[in-house]
Amino acid sequence: MDDGKPTGPKAKWWSRPTPGRGTRTEPSVEDAVEPSPASDEVADAPGEVPDAPAPVTDGMPAATESPAEPTLPAAPEHPAAPEHLAPEPLAAPDDAAPAPQPLHEPDPYGTPPYGGPGPWAPAPPVQRPTPAHGTPVPPAYAGTNGAGLSVVPEPAQAFPPPPAPQQPQESAPAPAAHPPAPQWQSYDPWGAPRQPLVTQPGPPLPDGRRGKRRGTALVGALLLALVAGGIGGGIGAYIERNGGLTSVELPQDERDGGGRAPDSVAGIAASALPSVVTLHVSGSTESGTGTGFVLDDRGHILTNNHVVAPAGSSGEITVTFSGGETATAEVVGKDSGYDLAVVKVSGVSGLKPLPLGNSDNVRVGDPVVAIGAPFDLSNTVTSGIISAKDRPITAGGEKGDGSDVSYVNALQTDAPINPGNSGGPLVDTDAHVIGINSAIRAADSGSAAEGGQSGSIGLGFAIPINQGKLVAEELINTGKATHPVIGVTLDMKYTGDGAKVGSSAQGTSPVTADGPADKAGVEPEDIITEVDGERVHSGEELIVKIRSHRPGDRLELTVTRGGKDLSITLTLGSATGM
Repeated sequence: MDDGKPTGPKAKWWSRPTPGRGTRTEPSVEDAVEPSPASDEVADAPGEVPDAPAPVTDGMPAATESPAEPTLPAAPEHPAAPEHLAPEPLAAPDDAAPAPQPLHEPDPYGTPPYGGPGPWAPAPPVQRPTPAHGTPVPPAYAGTNGAGLSVVPEPAQAFPPPPAPQQPQESAPAPAAHPPAPQWQSYDPWGAPRQPLVTQPGPPLPDGRRGKRRGTALVGALLLALVAGGIGGGIGAYIERNGGLTSVELPQDERDGGGRAPDSVAGIAASALPSVVTLHVSGSTESGTGTGFVLDDRGHILTNNHVVAPAGSSGEITVTFSGGETATAEVVGKDSGYDLAVVKVSGVSGLKPLPLGNSDNVRVGDPVVAIGAPFDLSNTVTSGIISAKDRPITAGGEKGDGSDVSYVNALQTDAPINPGNSGGPLVDTDAHVIGINSAIRAADSGSAAEGGQSGSIGLGFAIPINQGKLVAEELINTGKATHPVIGVTLDMKYTGDGAKVGSSAQGTSPVTADGPADKAGVEPEDIITEVDGERVHSGEELIVKIRSHRPGDRLELTVTRGGKDLSITLTLGSATGM
């Protein structure tokens, strides 16, 4: 059918014309094409002369001249085309007409659509073209299909070879020794765009060496992954613990290996702590904790009477030194009126006595350091100042009969003192003892007795060391302490200013016969207002003033009698304490 298009012979899209040849050479065999079942079939009629016009199916050119060299083997004969698709021969072209030249450079691989000149008809996606024998074809590539999806090629079904066309005997080449490889049936030129067509796998190595190499490579890759994972895990753990590959170092002053000034709190504590001990006392009904300090190298330790009182006559006292060593102690002597006691440890060497100062030289505002075991926290150091002197206080009185009441002309300090500090030293800037911590003012009950659990409110009281030294010497030497007395009974219920001597009763007198007050002329109901020029406001204050002296000392008293003030001089007597 002539539709106005050139009817001359046209090259097939899989043919390979030879460039530079002006005239057509006689081919040895006509190329054969077997389209897929889904497409139209085009084939050269068997027995047709090589230069006959190519048959046309559906208006498309189906054949062109074949190159003269190299000569290709004859293609297998295909089954006859269906009757309704039989090609019609075209008019033979003029032999003198020049052969058409390809529009593109020849493609040595025959890759469509560049194998021959155009125009070219687009092939259906499922078409499986079969090239002529002798064309190098790569193996099936199990990579991707035409859409780029990974697929595994299915085994191709081999078709029976078509019958070979009848050709002249002188030009017919020998048939192929073997049919096309089955893998060609699964070859899809559009399904493997990333696989070079000339790449062919080499033959397998003998003795399975390729498999061994592949297994060795896999083992090496696994080992490399394990090593890399271990190194990565270690680095990750280090980064997590240290916050990064680089550590952060904050600026800090260099370590100071030097000491402290002797008069600083640190210097005072370093000097005094080795001489301070903690006492743990246990008795049949009660127990307690307190503090003490070493008086001499023979093992005598000074503390408060109320610290050792729970032991009674059969209790146990354990002494713990600042270094942690412990020893058992026994009571040498105690006195409830002064609230002082001395205990002694045996079999302990290297004791360091704490030097004693002079409490008379203390001034209000002097810095002081208190050392003890508040609430059983041993080696606790607090600091403050002397906030007052000659502060008359009474402590004790739990028994109710007054036998445990102590009268102290105390040093007042704002250094924090708490339960457990009792018996500990109050030292000055020279680390010398100037007082024995004994009592605190409790905010909850207003009591001055140490032992309240309210804690320190900055009102602590210490027995002056001058008083403590005299009592300690007596306790060590005799086991008992003597008290100075004036020989009168005071009216403790008197609420006026001064200390009032009691009234006479039937057969009794408040003034002891032949006592110091009787000899000095003191009478019942006299009111003593001053002692050595210092004002007295109550009976407790008069006792404190007297206790701050020693027996035999002379005192100047101011007495009010009948509205008149009188001056009386007396010499203190003595009494054995309890």
